[in-house]
Amino acid sequence: MFEPTNKVIDESRQGEAISLKTENNGKKLYLESYGCQMNFSDSEIVASILIEKGYSTTKNAEESDVILLNTCAIRDNAEQRIRNRLRDFSLLKKKNPELIVGIMGCMAERLKSQLLEEEKLVDLVVGPDAYRDLPNLIEKTEDGTKAVNVLLSREETYADITPVRLNSNGITAFISIMRGCDNMCSFCVVPFTRGRERSRDPYSIVKEAKELFDKGYREVTLLGQNVDSYKWKNENETEKVNFADLLEMVALVSPDLRIRFSTSHPKDMTDEVLQIMAKYENICNYIHLPVQSGNTEILHKMNRGYTREWYLERIAAIKRIIPDCAISTDIITGFCSETEEQHKDTISLMQEVKYDFAYMFKYSERPKTLAQRKYADDVPDDVKTRRLNEIIALQNQHSFESNKRAIGKIHKVLIEGFSKKSKEHYYGRNSQNAVVVFPKENFKPGDYVDVLVNDCTSATLLGKALI
Repeated sequence: MFEPTNKVIDESRQGEAISLKTENNGKKLYLESYGCQMNFSDSEIVASILIEKGYSTTKNAEESDVILLNTCAIRDNAEQRIRNRLRDFSLLKKKNPELIVGIMGCMAERLKSQLLEEEKLVDLVVGPDAYRDLPNLIEKTEDGTKAVNVLLSREETYADITPVRLNSNGITAFISIMRGCDNMCSFCVVPFTRGRERSRDPYSIVKEAKELFDKGYREVTLLGQNVDSYKWKNENETEKVNFADLLEMVALVSPDLRIRFSTSHPKDMTDEVLQIMAKYENICNYIHLPVQSGNTEILHKMNRGYTREWYLERIAAIKRIIPDCAISTDIITGFCSETEEQHKDTISLMQEVKYDFAYMFKYSERPKTLAQRKYADDVPDDVKTRRLNEIIALQNQHSFESNKRAIGKIHKVLIEGFSKKSKEHYYGRNSQNAVVVFPKENFKPGDYVDVLVNDCTSATLLGKALI
């Protein structure tokens, strides 16, 4: 689950195993997910497909018949961690030669030959658009044959598959609204690993949101690589739905269902979306708007499609239309040939915007990207590290200032569960995506409560629920 924080992302999220009890055919599936929210959402689709075929899931890899890793390729460290995990599973395979090990997701297409033939770490490889083929691929491997399907699709959205909610708190859930990406940011592998952009039928999205609400869920996050470019039309083009329309459709499911979304792209975010957010109280006042750099020349090299001035105009629009909106961002430091002055432009933009949260990266060159082909990765690692530390220090200051401004105010909080530190405290988030911790009293997860905030840390608001 995504939680707002100032986080340095040098590698993938720790693999997360998932488990569900169901009627089964005796075969057990062990699934680990790495990386972004989209990967975790995809794992729920995969689990649904295989449970339909009689599998049950387990959190114990040693008792499994099939092990699948849903992989992340955004950074080299992420790939190395997954390789190490596969080597762990190869030891299990020596004990149980019938064990099937496979990888899914973003590493699949790029490294299929190495992992299958050269290193012999996996039995099957399946790309993000081929999950329906998993039962067939698994069947092929049962006689020792290697199986691969990494074909990308222009149509696949998995709109007809109801995801199995795995490791769920029963309160919050992801809904994938689109797949792929048409933005060719020069540092990014996503267009090569996830294919072209296509939007899911809005009515299937609304149906999924209604079903979740009826099951007791009280918050959904609409997911896409670039949600602002969501566009759907029916076959005869008599009906068209953009992202603002979709937001309104989902908001109307129930005023008690909170709506979040991720991720937005500065070049595509419209005032229409902001006005819909302002119109509906249950659309959270929080926008994740990755800037990557505060320097226009670097943004051009990154092929981001906007300038520093354009980005700041979008920030101004957010603050004008939704005055209490929290804003988070992604920042890459040490991109190809970034000078000290260009780095200072990022610092000055941060000082102007004052983000509430941020995810901060050192640039990591990825194979097959435009940046890898066209630009030298020529900023020394020690310089990248020093610049990153400067960015982290400034963001920590801004986040603490943001949290201090929340003290003395009443916040509507959706309770998600127990605090990590105490079973006597609950945690939840306010509309601005800030984590709030407070004594549990007689409330329960899924309740909305008004919390008076009386203290904070740089990452968390502390308070007491008003009864």
